[in-house]
Amino acid sequence: MGCSKNLVDSELVMKQLEANGYTCSHDSENPEGEIAVVNTCGFIGDAKQESINAILSFVQAKEEGELKQLYVMGCLSERYREELEKEIPQVDKFYGKFDYMKLIKDLGKAEKTEFCGRRHLTTPKHYAFLKISEGCNRMCAYCAIPIITGRHKSRPKQDILDEVRSMVAQGVKEIQVIAQELTYYGVDIDGKRHIADLISDMADIPGVEWIRLHYAYPKDFPYELLDVIREKKNVCKYLDVALQHVSDNVLERMHRHVNKQQTIDFIKRLRREVPGIHIRTTLMVGFPGETDDDFEQLMEFVKEARFERMGAFAYSHEEQTYAGEHYEDDVPEEVKQERLDRLMDLQQEISAEIEAEKVGKVMKVIIDRKEGDYYIGRTEFCSPEVDPEVLIMSEEPLTQGEFYNVKITGSEEFDLYAEVVS
Repeated sequence: MGCSKNLVDSELVMKQLEANGYTCSHDSENPEGEIAVVNTCGFIGDAKQESINAILSFVQAKEEGELKQLYVMGCLSERYREELEKEIPQVDKFYGKFDYMKLIKDLGKAEKTEFCGRRHLTTPKHYAFLKISEGCNRMCAYCAIPIITGRHKSRPKQDILDEVRSMVAQGVKEIQVIAQELTYYGVDIDGKRHIADLISDMADIPGVEWIRLHYAYPKDFPYELLDVIREKKNVCKYLDVALQHVSDNVLERMHRHVNKQQTIDFIKRLRREVPGIHIRTTLMVGFPGETDDDFEQLMEFVKEARFERMGAFAYSHEEQTYAGEHYEDDVPEEVKQERLDRLMDLQQEISAEIEAEKVGKVMKVIIDRKEGDYYIGRTEFCSPEVDPEVLIMSEEPLTQGEFYNVKITGSEEFDLYAEVVS
């Protein structure tokens, strides 16, 4: 359940289980195994409910004799373990965010040290996620992540580079670099930001075709990273940076430590220093104290910034967070939804215009899969699962995981159509 960081944890567990003789399947729609492990998300209300529903569905399967053992791990059980143990006693054992490898011992097996840090990749073999750190030092008022994961902890650089080499040896060509806040990488080691050096060294590894960066933070951004994005051909001109809002009132209440003008200047600098960069951001509506004027400022900002990729969600009042403890959730749900709808309608218009500008251009794509009559590919500006895709008609068979040059022949709000060119 939840984010790609959870997926990495699941893949680590799967590798250990397989090393101990188990056969594992991931996220099966019709699970047939004797043991189920649910890796949960505990970030916001909807995600927590989705995780609980998944647990309860397996509880039912266990009660009906279709499942012998049920284990739960991850962020939800890290945050609410005692409550979950009382409320759902049918679960054999709950693990948190960091002790989940105890599952191996509890199954009567032993953790295989030679497989520590190795993963059973569940993504298509040509791309994989790479987690470079865990935790976050940004105590944003709305966010439960530091409560769940603790403070930022960077992985050793050599371990990361060794994992990349291992991935390449398995056929991975595209690396999705992920962290709660990747631009903080290295600060906990020696007080300095080393993300630019890390990505540069990663780009120099033979076989790495694309590197894409997820989850940056605008405050104290290490601008030397932009040099790497601009100059290294295999580092995608793409940056995922969650901005959340733009009005000074809301940013201050959120404890984001940036203001409106700094945010505007940040986006302008990204575009100036990396021509053609595609920026993905996430925005929030309905934060406590958000006025009509604050929201209109956000709408105007989105019109001016013209984000190539944007997601948005309505504020969820979370216990233990600063906002949950100190603010009244004073924006009515219907107002949150109306603002969210308006914001996404605006983004749909912007996305349609941006994608239409690509018609007639020749672009490099990687093929993910085939659906019906179309091969589905992505450009360097598209992260898997969350971004637009390129639908390609081809009389000649195309190979999953291979790169092709295509000419864009049409566009919709979020997707492109193309044909292969020589």
